[in-house]
Amino acid sequence: MTDQNTTPTPTAGRVRTRFAPSPTGFIHLGNIRSALYPWAFARAMGGDFVLRIEDTDVERSSQVAVDVILESMEWLSMQPDEGPFYQMHRMDRYRAVLEELKATGLVYPCYMSIAELDALREKQMAAKEKPRYDGTWRPEPGKALPAIPEGVQPVLRFKNPQGGVVAWDDKVKGRIEIRNDELDDLVIARPDGTPTYNFCVVVDDIDMAITHVIRGDDHVNNTPRQINIFRALGKEPPVYAHLPTVLNEQGEKMSKRNGAKPVTQYRDEGYLPDAMVNYLARLGWSHGDDEIFSRAQFLEWFNLDHLGRSAAQFDEAKLRWVNAQHLKAMDDEALAALVSAQLQKRGLAAADLADGRLPRICALFKDRCDTTVALAEWAQVFYGDVTPNEAELAQHVTDAIKPAIAALSETLATCEWNKAAISAAFKQVLAAHGLKMPQLAMPVRVLTVGTAHTPSVDAVLELLGREKIRVRLQNG
Repeated sequence: MTDQNTTPTPTAGRVRTRFAPSPTGFIHLGNIRSALYPWAFARAMGGDFVLRIEDTDVERSSQVAVDVILESMEWLSMQPDEGPFYQMHRMDRYRAVLEELKATGLVYPCYMSIAELDALREKQMAAKEKPRYDGTWRPEPGKALPAIPEGVQPVLRFKNPQGGVVAWDDKVKGRIEIRNDELDDLVIARPDGTPTYNFCVVVDDIDMAITHVIRGDDHVNNTPRQINIFRALGKEPPVYAHLPTVLNEQGEKMSKRNGAKPVTQYRDEGYLPDAMVNYLARLGWSHGDDEIFSRAQFLEWFNLDHLGRSAAQFDEAKLRWVNAQHLKAMDDEALAALVSAQLQKRGLAAADLADGRLPRICALFKDRCDTTVALAEWAQVFYGDVTPNEAELAQHVTDAIKPAIAALSETLATCEWNKAAISAAFKQVLAAHGLKMPQLAMPVRVLTVGTAHTPSVDAVLELLGREKIRVRLQNG
């Protein structure tokens, strides 16, 4: 994935989608859901997915935010086919198109000051009218324009069509029609000549041959303006699909201000990328009643016809459940690689983890874990030191049971080292001391792995190894 300042020539008729984030804050799950659907649609249709960084808000944009966008997409394996393109690198192109519009009389200079605009809006609101620019500087046949004020740099406004409607068939919201008289003449270049958002977006979508714009419904109000600019440039607009908002657990719009986490934090907390894709897919799209599905199934099933119209609400407990299902189904060797990375973050050396046990440890414990972090906590017991839970130690490792523990330690010192032999050693000690399995297994678990509740004790002990077990049992 490289920065590209020139756009390629796409194949005619090929589906092309885009994700166009603004790097003014970290990317959260609500944002990345808006990337997931255009990525999935492009993949499902054999098309192209384009990444465009809309960084024209120079004061608020940051490279750190760009890096989190790229890291998040890399983690989720949602790499674009083209891009990232940066709007700030395309200013010459925007200015050239502005000159074309000037030449055709479709833009005009407006000298109305901000103070005059504010006064106009106040007057309109007092009269219970919709606040909007009133066309003072719009040139019309026979109209006398005001005298140009001295020393004022004008903005450029787009001559929006008058009369009629602008309409589109939204793939989520259905038919939308807006009267042109509801739209004022949009500012498309600032006094310093810098083009504005709605204009840049249209030029980009034309140059990048975008066929489908799948984005959040906070952009619905921009769409009629953008459609009119497309047509002014002699182009038909793309197909639009405006996605409902993702709400947080409190029912508010998901945002950094409302406590949303960066996407990369879920990576660090031990979530699986395929589980995250599965969960995010269901935040606004469905395939019957299917809750758990693979990435391949999602791409096979995905289309724009089953996007939901209602806002979806994030539920971290549901995300954990989805992650747990994917974790249980994951190949043990692949899972071990992820758990190894978590263990190395905790200070264990890669060489210490290369003894071949980790895939078997993952297989043994993954059914009781919902993240790779939780799985790493179990796995760490097999490589580092253990501090038994004090309450469980007092409850289970009593003076009455210590002779049986010592006898087990002696028996384990000489038996064959496999599950069957370890199980036989337990049965021998239980019979000799007149005990039931839980009376001995619980204290042994506390001493060897720190807690009384684990999978099958013989499987756990086999993976721990003879020497480690003898040391830990003797410490009891």
